[in-house]
Amino acid sequence: MSDAPTETAPPPGSRWRLIGPGVVAAATGVGAGDLVATLVAGSKFGYALLWAALVGTLLKISLAEAVGRWSLASGRTIFEGWSSLGPGWFGGRLNWASAYFGVYVVVWGFVYGATAMTASALPLAALLDRTPLALDLKAWAMICGVLGLILVWFNRYPVFEKLMTGLVAVMFVTVVGLAVIVAPDLPALIRGLIPTLPAGSAFYTLGLIGGVGGTITLAAYGYWIGQKGWRGPAWMRVMRLDNRVGYAVTGLFVIAMLIVGAELLYASGIALAGGDRGLLDLDRVLRERFGDLVGTMFLVGFFAASFSSLIGVWQGVSLMFADFWTHVGGRPADPTTTRESSRPYRGYLLWLTFPPMLLLFMDRPFGLIVAYGALGALFMPFLALTLLWLLNSRRTPAEWRSRALSNAMLAAGGVLFCVLAGRELIGLFG
Repeated sequence: MSDAPTETAPPPGSRWRLIGPGVVAAATGVGAGDLVATLVAGSKFGYALLWAALVGTLLKISLAEAVGRWSLASGRTIFEGWSSLGPGWFGGRLNWASAYFGVYVVVWGFVYGATAMTASALPLAALLDRTPLALDLKAWAMICGVLGLILVWFNRYPVFEKLMTGLVAVMFVTVVGLAVIVAPDLPALIRGLIPTLPAGSAFYTLGLIGGVGGTITLAAYGYWIGQKGWRGPAWMRVMRLDNRVGYAVTGLFVIAMLIVGAELLYASGIALAGGDRGLLDLDRVLRERFGDLVGTMFLVGFFAASFSSLIGVWQGVSLMFADFWTHVGGRPADPTTTRESSRPYRGYLLWLTFPPMLLLFMDRPFGLIVAYGALGALFMPFLALTLLWLLNSRRTPAEWRSRALSNAMLAAGGVLFCVLAGRELIGLFG
């Protein structure tokens, strides 16, 4: 393990002007698939599952806070923490946790790359379908992938954060604006805060609590606060404010899409297509109800949600992979070092961008999808339970170890994610 990095301290003044990584995490975690999941829940059950969306937001705040607290208190990255859990192999360079992460990040990145590029291409193809810029969906997908590569390859974290903040602003105007346009039923909205389980809602409830707001990007949060220059416990209060702001934004997006589903689709009995394409169905409903301007604005927000997730993963997960590769290579890891220009970082960027383009031209192989689903299902239980381990051990200074509330939230998250993983694995192999 590396020595603790040189600590820094927040400058005097308002903590609000320092926030940023939490907004990046929110923009990366809320993608088109999350918007669809919330929209479908609203279209099927109205406001009844609003409480579940809020519980999920609180759970993700707790998980991201635990990641940030580990990074600031220990001076080590989350990967260094995983590398300390159990005996090492090959001269201590790998153990069970780092081996799982290494396999996961390679398989996940290959499939996610194609998924993210397609999600970003869908609104562009719909927006420009009847213009001279009309292109095939695959062509737009490849353009989005290469554009994301260029934006991340040639820009350091400060520019990246500003870009992500701009995309969040676009999402806010379109998604929250849409919720205002459809006019929420406030009494029903308030009743939705009371926990209930309508018939047939168990699967959607679990999905809302556990599935919205990030997976591997939660672990990337510790790398983003390092990129921001926050090092040492002096930044703990700033980190906690930043994390809460970021996931408050996530909760706001989730509530807004639930309102749209409840008001626009639930009463009318309108069903959406599965996956990201469900947002194109919503675009058609919006155009019929409110006109082309609202539909166009929604597609712009759809693109902002999808593309912010793409570049967030391109940047954040590449940092995680660079940390993994450095450790496996036997070189000392230094959390203070910018890895954005390193070969492993750029190599993983290329891996996310170009090999997945092959999947755009073929039906994705069954075995690869099974591996992707199985490894992905296990990541959130892995994250929650390893954080519980790390933050209750001597690896964390006593002052910053988890207390009762944090332990309860991490344990609840671990149990919930294990249940969700079991459902996913049964679906894959059953």
